[in-house]
Amino acid sequence: MSEGERKLVDTSGDYLYAVREGEPVEAPQWRSCRIVLTSDRLVLATNGGKQAVPHAKIRLPDDPEAIVPEGVSLGTATPLRIGDAVILVDVGGSEDFEAEYCRAVLHDEIILVKHPAVVGGVVQDDAEWSKARFRFEDDRIVLGLPGNRTTAFAIDDVGTIETSRGTVAGEDRRIVAVEHADEDDRAVETHFSGTDRHASALETLLQGVIEAREDDVELTETENQVLMALYSGVSPFEMAEFVGIDVDEVEEIYQKLLDAGAVDEVRVRTEVTLNAHGRNLASEAMNEQ
Repeated sequence: MSEGERKLVDTSGDYLYAVREGEPVEAPQWRSCRIVLTSDRLVLATNGGKQAVPHAKIRLPDDPEAIVPEGVSLGTATPLRIGDAVILVDVGGSEDFEAEYCRAVLHDEIILVKHPAVVGGVVQDDAEWSKARFRFEDDRIVLGLPGNRTTAFAIDDVGTIETSRGTVAGEDRRIVAVEHADEDDRAVETHFSGTDRHASALETLLQGVIEAREDDVELTETENQVLMALYSGVSPFEMAEFVGIDVDEVEEIYQKLLDAGAVDEVRVRTEVTLNAHGRNLASEAMNEQ
């Protein structure tokens, strides 16, 4: 490996060419291989040799199902576009390869960030885009900002993400708005941009985190009202009066939200605080109003 290159994954698995030179492969065949993922490249090694592809030449598809030819099942494989070819990489049931690949694409890269772009639902008009060094360490995103400043947040604290396009640094770019808790436990948004490759990897990484904890929690209208009130900053002690229900019912709702993993208990009785999953549920409830 080159100086500074880090090995992230070294495992056995399989790969398959689904598309070559822009055309679906007529009889695609899985081939067993050793899969090595570093901070710089993806290596697929077989007895007949090895292919080493720099991350700069690989793209994560926005719609994986659309690029995989009919008759080819994705299963647990991760599809990757390399030029006019599409390959599927399967590491034998591990669900972390896609996340590790996204991590590899973003590792130590210089991206564009606006932090914080929104605090407590209030747009920060003085926030500006700046360059930042991206690192993903111990399930935390760490951003090295200008002036030797750093900010960090756990990916488990991400509530929602939204993507759009806009003018960033004089160019039309993809923007990924990430809602999360900051060091002061405030709900904030950090906006990310840069190359489409970086934006796609970040969106895929964080969307996977959100989807992994979703379990189709069914909430009543009153329970949604409590969620939205918490999201808006209503004190847990004032919830009964604010929503118009008695204290015992509020306690029952808090217990259901605790069981669903949508809030964290602060004190033994009556006080809770929304976590990332709860903010995601509250945001969805607000959008349905």
